[in-house]
Amino acid sequence: MVPGLPSMAPHLLFKSGTTPSKYGAKPHTQTKPATQFRSPYHRRSSLYQLITSCRSTALLIPPTPSLPPPERVSQLPSLFAIDHSPSRTEKDTVIQRRREHFGEAGSMYQWRKFEFFEEKYAAKCVVPDGEEDDDLATKKITCCSSGRGKVVTGFDDGNVCLFDRGLKFNYAFKPHASSVLFLQQLKQRNFLVTIGEDEQLSPQQSPLCLKVFDLDKMQPESSSMTSPDCVGILRIFTNQFPEAQITSFLVLEEVPPILLIAIGLDNGSIYCIKGDIARERISRFKLQVESHSDKTLSSINGLGFRVDGRSLQLFAVTPSSVSLFSLHDQPPRRQTLDQIGCDGHSVAMSDRSELMIGRPEAVYFYEVDGRGPCWAFEGEKKLLGWFRGYLLCVIADQRTRKHTFNIYDLKNRLIAHSASVKEVSHMLYEWGNIILIMSDKSALCIGEKDMESKLDMLFKKNLYTVAINLVQTQQADAAATAEVLRKYGDHLYSKQDYDEAMAQYIHTIGHLEPSYVIQKFLDAQRIYNLTNYLEKLHEKGLASKDHTTLLLNCYTKLKDVEKLNLFIKSDDSVGELKFDVETAIRVCRAANYHEHAMYVAKKAGRHEWYLKILLEDLDRYEEALEYISSLEASQAGMTIKEYGKILIEHKPVETIEILIRLCTEDGDKRGDSNGLYVSMLPSPVDFLSIFIHHPQSLMEFLEKYTNKIKDSPAQVEIHNTLLELYIANELNFPSMSQVNGGGDYLNGASAKAVTLNAESNGTTAGKKGSKEEKDRLVRREKGLRLLKSAWPAEAEHPLYDVDLAIILCEMNAFKDGLLYLYEKMKLYKEVIACYMQAHDHEGLIACCKKLGDSVKGGDPTLWADLLKYFGELGEDCSKEVKEVLTYIERDDILPPIIVLQTLSRNPCLTLSVIKDYIARKLEQESKMIEEDRQAIEKYQEDTLAMRKEIQDLRTNARIFQLSKCTACTFTLDLPAVHFMCMHSFHLRCLGDNEKECPECAPEYRSVLEMKRNLEQNSKDQDRFFHQIKNSKDGFSVIAEYFGKGIISKTSNGSTSDLRAAASSSNSGF
Repeated sequence: MVPGLPSMAPHLLFKSGTTPSKYGAKPHTQTKPATQFRSPYHRRSSLYQLITSCRSTALLIPPTPSLPPPERVSQLPSLFAIDHSPSRTEKDTVIQRRREHFGEAGSMYQWRKFEFFEEKYAAKCVVPDGEEDDDLATKKITCCSSGRGKVVTGFDDGNVCLFDRGLKFNYAFKPHASSVLFLQQLKQRNFLVTIGEDEQLSPQQSPLCLKVFDLDKMQPESSSMTSPDCVGILRIFTNQFPEAQITSFLVLEEVPPILLIAIGLDNGSIYCIKGDIARERISRFKLQVESHSDKTLSSINGLGFRVDGRSLQLFAVTPSSVSLFSLHDQPPRRQTLDQIGCDGHSVAMSDRSELMIGRPEAVYFYEVDGRGPCWAFEGEKKLLGWFRGYLLCVIADQRTRKHTFNIYDLKNRLIAHSASVKEVSHMLYEWGNIILIMSDKSALCIGEKDMESKLDMLFKKNLYTVAINLVQTQQADAAATAEVLRKYGDHLYSKQDYDEAMAQYIHTIGHLEPSYVIQKFLDAQRIYNLTNYLEKLHEKGLASKDHTTLLLNCYTKLKDVEKLNLFIKSDDSVGELKFDVETAIRVCRAANYHEHAMYVAKKAGRHEWYLKILLEDLDRYEEALEYISSLEASQAGMTIKEYGKILIEHKPVETIEILIRLCTEDGDKRGDSNGLYVSMLPSPVDFLSIFIHHPQSLMEFLEKYTNKIKDSPAQVEIHNTLLELYIANELNFPSMSQVNGGGDYLNGASAKAVTLNAESNGTTAGKKGSKEEKDRLVRREKGLRLLKSAWPAEAEHPLYDVDLAIILCEMNAFKDGLLYLYEKMKLYKEVIACYMQAHDHEGLIACCKKLGDSVKGGDPTLWADLLKYFGELGEDCSKEVKEVLTYIERDDILPPIIVLQTLSRNPCLTLSVIKDYIARKLEQESKMIEEDRQAIEKYQEDTLAMRKEIQDLRTNARIFQLSKCTACTFTLDLPAVHFMCMHSFHLRCLGDNEKECPECAPEYRSVLEMKRNLEQNSKDQDRFFHQIKNSKDGFSVIAEYFGKGIISKTSNGSTSDLRAAASSSNSGF
């Protein structure tokens, strides 16, 4: 027992904040190496420093639950009372006593050992037989380096050997004359930097020099040997940098071609060379650690560069101190990190740029702010290294004088490999392996096993916690980690440790199929564990609809309203819900948790579900209307489309008010001309379907809308719907409750009231009560007003579908509307057909008077149709016929023969009806015949005179007797020009017009122009038929065309185009 410390059972010491367990930290906890306990008084005694540094180490020591504070260290028993400034002898005494006391305990509580590494092969770093430099086999290896796929060794005779993969000899060359002391293979460029002894040219000049070789450029040395090109040679020691023994050497590659070389000396100095050595553009500077009276305590035993962004530091280790130089400061600033260094060369750098120092009692880590964690591994540390997160140690046992090579996994607190080896002189890393070079030049290559092999080894021993820590430490992919956690969970599940098993399964979320875990715990009836898993699944946003359903069912089965509230309402400040909204709503509805379902629906913006619950489950219609009013226009419109039928059924007035606000928002303020604004508002047409069982409410809604909005983009559809409602005979549609609960309602006798039945033709009006009849008349008055107001006089087309309006009027026997539409469309024949169908003779004649006047744009042929109607009537209508004949005679609409033929079909009419008409027509025709006969005689006489004149011109000579010029009236003299028209002119008076008479030319030209016009008109068929159509007597138009020669025989004997077109036309005259 150590004096002054309480006797307690030994146990593991953990970093503050971790929890001990059977195997150490929790399997899913990333346990970081423990940091040293820091105190302003930590240097007051070596014992206190040693104990505090080992608080979190791997060494198993008795706990110190009430460790005395620094100020009480001096009160410990005399065995541990050490001066505040310990000497090296005192420190060794403390460490030795500690070893003697804990040596036995340390062997009882060892780290677990595994074989995660294996020996790949063994080799010899020698030149093969047959090579020129066979004497290398007898030389000693002084230095080694590796990089870029090669291992480089330096010998004491000045030679350097390069080995390829498998330590196969590549080639050798001699960079120095005597000995190679240090060398380093660069990584960025294929350069080799060496320090060795060359021939001493003068006593004042040191034989040591630094050389840089380009291994990509080879130069022949002799007929059988080549060597790399030496790109730079540099003398290390100068007058300003006096010579000393070199104890350490390190090269840092900055931006190529800049190198930073640090050379440690035995006097505590560090010579730094920076620049492009090949071009001799370098700068030198010197660093100095604390001087010491004993020179052996000032030797630079180790160097390490630390690059952190733009910050560059240099660690320097001596036997008596650990220093840090900040090279980015000018001049470089030194900081002492520890007053104890190391004796040998057991110094290395970790991949996190931490300095590692091996001392007999422990391995210490240093950062820029001082000493960090330490690991109490017993034994003299010959070599230290760092490989893929593992600490490598070559430990010498002073008692047995054997060397042990250990590979430590510090994060997982295990020994990944341990083997007894020969005396190791150098440790390298290349080709993904660890290469140990022994003092006898033998080499051992050790490689890490693959992850699968390591895990299988652990699984066989049921060391799942170690396996989990291993995959996490080596940054394996998430799927591999999840697989290890799954196996651990299965192992715990098989032992019925359900809580711990679930803890492991939870960490597999995102990689392990959830159904695998869910099925296990459903079978085991572990609803609490299952609930926990499903909660985590939702927290990570990986839950499906089925998972949400299952979790909510778990809550409802457990009747855990508190957890249900937490699950539903825990995301108030997060944003999106971490579960399927629709599934949660359905499950809560099914379990009668309506308030929870409404909360989810409202938070997720699922307004349709919120209203569905309010209306279908809770019958809270007023609240639903208030909720709709609070929504945006687009959302409110969508919800009303979905649930408007229910709202109209129970709250029609309030629903219509909401719809009006929705469709006419700020409609009174925007102005009538802002059609773009109106087009952005919801259209009433979108909501027509919700009024399917309430046409009266629909009519009120559309009337209110049209009173507010006059220029709606959907006004055609709105007017169509209003016309359908106004003109319908009945509006007694069944309600939703009648349709849903009335059984075979639509198949009953009252089904005729559901549709707009056109067959009633007014008969149902007599069967209805006076109130319904009055309502029907009022609606039809509105319908007629709408027909007229929606078709302004200046508009070509109405603001409704004319065809639909006609169909509605015909189906519902709405005569007034039908007559108005026919008249607006100028379908006059259909108008009189309505009167004919109703046998309204008085109205028929009045209509023809109005619509048959061609002067006012009417159709005179209506009188012919009317005459035909009376001729086929089959009853006495003498009075009406006489009135009709008056208008036919006045406008000369029909020839008398047609009138006689038409009226002869009515047996009830006598000759006395048309006697006066026939007499007048005969007298009129006689006069016309006489006038035509006289005209014919005149034209015949004129024709004979013209023919005689033509004949005379052709056969007889013409005597020109004029003695004066027709133009100037002077006496006619030669040269003179006489025309056949008996006009004579001086030649000088004619000018350029010698071929036509100036006096007769205008008349002749007019005749020619008329002829050309006639020829042009012969090709204008549309004009010809238009004149025929608008003429009272078509035959007169044709006769005129024949008379003018427009329709005549062509040169080939066929008719002209106009005549051919006339013959093919189906137009009547």
